[in-house]
Parts: sequence; structure tokens; C-alpha cells
Amino acid sequence: MARMFALLCGLLIWMGSENAQTTGSPTDGFTQQTLTDSNIVMQKPYDKNLSDRYSFVDGVHDMWVYSNDKPHNLTSNTRPRTEIRITGKDYKTGVWQFEGEGYVPRGTNGVCVMQIHGYLGPATVIMLDAVNGDLKRYHADVVSPDIFDRWFHLNVIHDTDQRIATVFVDGEERIAVNVTGGDSYYFKCGVYAQIDASFCMESRWRNIKLWSK
Repeated sequence: MARMFALLCGLLIWMGSENAQTTGSPTDGFTQQTLTDSNIVMQKPYDKNLSDRYSFVDGVHDMWVYSNDKPHNLTSNTRPRTEIRITGKDYKTGVWQFEGEGYVPRGTNGVCVMQIHGYLGPATVIMLDAVNGDLKRYHADVVSPDIFDRWFHLNVIHDTDQRIATVFVDGEERIAVNVTGGDSYYFKCGVYAQIDASFCMESRWRNIKLWSK
């Protein structure tokens, strides 16, 4: 009986270790990309100084925009935005991942806070919007509820060959969806007004990283 008990305990410990190996970080198997200040390009209303819509203090990128602001350039007919456009890391193939910690203050609504941009077909592969306190995919699927007034950890993986985007919030996989293809892609985060936008829209980001494999 004692021998059987010991074998059973050993089996349970082995099973636990196997499960632990399969519940790792979303970045497992990826290689981190080097990001410098030159990779961070700011887009903001063309008639405003950057300091009017952006601050960077203690490692936190704070971006805000108003619903009556101008687009980011004179020839654009898009909605107002203040966004980080990660440049120098555009990609065409492979599996790429955005990682960062986001914060959306209460009162912000109807705004894209993170997106993967593409060049052909639809302009975006995926957009993550703050809507009525929830993080949603294109104002539709709830990715994570109750994101107001707290830091959340976001990982977005884009598999270009399989055309799948997978979103993790606080280390937990929330959605995996089929997405459109294009010829080149890049990551953005910040605030970009969408439908039902509040007058003032704000998001904060820190510890932004890129990964690939």
C-alpha cells in the first residue's frame, strides 16, 4: 500500500510539472527585438505641438486626443489620433509579437488603443478598442472586461503565414482570430478616435517590447 501511495504521489508530481511546462509566457520561443528611441515615431494632430498631446515621464508614454482635433497630417481624412508608430520594425513574414502594459483612464470611450497596421486590403489586421470600460476587438468581441483605471499586460501575436492574431491579457489567452493578409505590417498604440468617441481620449503605455520568430 505504501509503495502504491508513493507511486501515485510521483505520478501527480510528474503531471503537475508537465502542466507547468505548457503554461508559459506568450513570449516563450520568441526573440526580443531591439527598440531604441529612433523606433518610436509619434503621430499627433498636425496643428499641435507634441507636448500638447503627449508626455513621457518615468518610462510612461501618456497620449491623449480630443474628438474635435485635426488628423495627423494635412492630407489625411482620418479621425484624430495621438499614437506611437513603431518604425524600423515593419515585417512581411514570420510570427511577430507586441508586448506592453496599457492603462485607460475612466471616461475614455470609443477609441482604438492598439493596432496592427497593414498596407494592402483593409488598413488594419486587428484593432483593440476601449468601449464602455471593456477592451474589444473592433468595437465587437469583448477581449477583456473592466480595463479602466488599472494597468493591464497586453501581448498580441501575429502569425503572418497562418493569418491568425492571438491576444493575451494579463498572461491569459483571450481571443485567436483569422485575419486578412497584406504585404507589410507594423504595430501602433495610443489613442485613435473611433465611433462613439468621448470628447477626451487617453491611454498610457510602458514597457513596450517587440518579439519575433
